[in-house]
Amino acid sequence: MRVYTKTGDDGTTGRFLGGRVPKSDVLIEASGDVDEAIAVLGVVRAGCEDEALAETVLTLQRELFVVGADLATNPDHRDRLRPGVSLVTEQMVEALEDRIDRLVAEQPLRPVFVVPGSDLTSSRLDHARTVVRRSERHVVAAEEAGHVVSPAVLRYLNRLSDLLFVLARNAAGDVEPPSHD
Repeated sequence: MRVYTKTGDDGTTGRFLGGRVPKSDVLIEASGDVDEAIAVLGVVRAGCEDEALAETVLTLQRELFVVGADLATNPDHRDRLRPGVSLVTEQMVEALEDRIDRLVAEQPLRPVFVVPGSDLTSSRLDHARTVVRRSERHVVAAEEAGHVVSPAVLRYLNRLSDLLFVLARNAAGDVEPPSHD
């Protein structure tokens, strides 16, 4: 099997279930950000000593593949998407919300802005959070540009960045310095 197809040599990329768009399209920017978030979360997981956190991160990586498929789908064929496999669902969003609520109940957030960087795991989670936020901004821009975007994708990315924030704070504990004295 060849990795290269040469079909993108003209500056376009294929959509899931058919069609092509320019590689410079804002929708492709959003998809690239999702891909980057998957990779950054891989760095989190590779350096994570907490098995439960590593399993959570793996779940999030897999769910981001669903987000990527949902975003990349030819809008004429969205009816062929499979919930939780290639279509982001409200249940996926609700699961993130439940996880956030449980974590905050276990370790309440400090009422100050904190400076990230107290340890590698929390720093890597914060990095992933910022990539997800960028993806969310690009998804909004794609929708504004006329692309079909599932509202569940936007909600998922928004909640995911919230969850990554909470996970980073939990990983860091109470040692992160406040943003001001």
